Amino acid sequence: MSIKDVQEDYVEPAKRIPTLMQVDVVVVGGGTTGPFAAISAARQGKTVALIERFGSLGGNLTLGLNTKPSGALIGGLPLEVWNLARTEGGAGDDYMALTKTGGMKIASPCDPEIMKILLTRLCVDAGVQILFETFVSAPIINGDAVEGVVIESKAGRQCIRSKIVIDCSADADMAYKAGAPFVMGSGGKEEKMQPVSMYFTMSNVDLRRLAQWAKTTDDVPAQAIPDTDEGLEYGLWLTGFNKLLKKFQDEEGIVLQRDNITLKTANGVLYVNGTRVLGVDVFSPKEFSDALIECYRQIEGVAKFLKDRIPGFEQAGIGQIAPVLGVRETRHIQGEYTLTGKDSIEGTRFEDSIAADVSALDIHDPKGGDVDFQGMKPYEIPYRSLIPLGIEQLLVAGRAISADHDAHARSRNMPACMAMGQAAGIAASVAIDDGVSVRKVDVTKVQSILSKMDMPLHAEDVVQ
Repeated sequence: MSIKDVQEDYVEPAKRIPTLMQVDVVVVGGGTTGPFAAISAARQGKTVALIERFGSLGGNLTLGLNTKPSGALIGGLPLEVWNLARTEGGAGDDYMALTKTGGMKIASPCDPEIMKILLTRLCVDAGVQILFETFVSAPIINGDAVEGVVIESKAGRQCIRSKIVIDCSADADMAYKAGAPFVMGSGGKEEKMQPVSMYFTMSNVDLRRLAQWAKTTDDVPAQAIPDTDEGLEYGLWLTGFNKLLKKFQDEEGIVLQRDNITLKTANGVLYVNGTRVLGVDVFSPKEFSDALIECYRQIEGVAKFLKDRIPGFEQAGIGQIAPVLGVRETRHIQGEYTLTGKDSIEGTRFEDSIAADVSALDIHDPKGGDVDFQGMKPYEIPYRSLIPLGIEQLLVAGRAISADHDAHARSRNMPACMAMGQAAGIAASVAIDDGVSVRKVDVTKVQSILSKMDMPLHAEDVVQ
């Protein structure tokens, strides 16, 4: 029996939606960006609701098993969180990674389970009301302004009223549903987007043997190999395996979609980034599901490659597979300013900058091919890129900000997303205190608060 598309639409009856609560700020999404927005606003004395569709915080950082920021954490709440993780054994020291452009300082990966606990604790301590296992289905619109959100959970459909909504959904879901303009991927006819993938871990890996072998091969050109066995716990990072992977596929008849593999350690566990699916419309339930299925197929192939061909994996097996698909790029809102690739490479100075960032340029080619991962000088993120056109009292933070496809290669990374969440929470608080819209916030007040949090705002403020 085949599955056919249903032709007749269902008309949902109109009904009243009960109000669950009223707060100053609603943060949509508890991934890598949302907790930083929620904590920042709550610490400024605002009532905050953080809504997360899963049962833990951190998103791709934790549930997605990504664990590594892909850049240094240089100040503010992001550095505070990482330092806290270090004191509790949940992260290691920063390390210098060798890339094709030379050395690059990167914050160590975190233990995703410890990070889930820490993010939750910090939110609760700040007074944030977290709603887990709750989906945000729509914004509440009054005229041209957002006044809250509609949520769905086991309790049914409810609404939360708020003065400001911060969209940290990663896909600009609230901005899109509020009618704000956006560009999908690169825009234009092709709408190129970076591919999706899925992390997994390998257990029973002899890390010492792997590290020793990696020092002797020319097939792992990008690497960070610690000097001591203790450093292997959080400090081993290897990217490459291109020639060996191609030979494996040719000999075994296994077809994968990625030319290289990245391995890294966190709390002694080896994390593998080696899958890729191109051209996925993640807003299509069928295409999204098919991509998940394809990632599972590829995980089997990559695990076999590592076990059969790479020293240190002789006794290894698959330990854990991320329960979520890693999505790198979808919508980019059109905001008051669009951050460009040129801005992110040349380090354009912005008077309204709310964060300097040193994330890597990290491009997974939409057409396939190798990963372009390289360190670059700091760049700045303007507040205007967080403000969508056409709708009031809504901020967007995270990878869906107003940035073009090239700038996105840096601004999508975790240090940038954390910093943007932090700034959005502060901006929302300032807007409420001053009785103005987020579009008319006095950015100098936001910058003053961020500076007191030791967050570098301009490229020249970054100490490397």
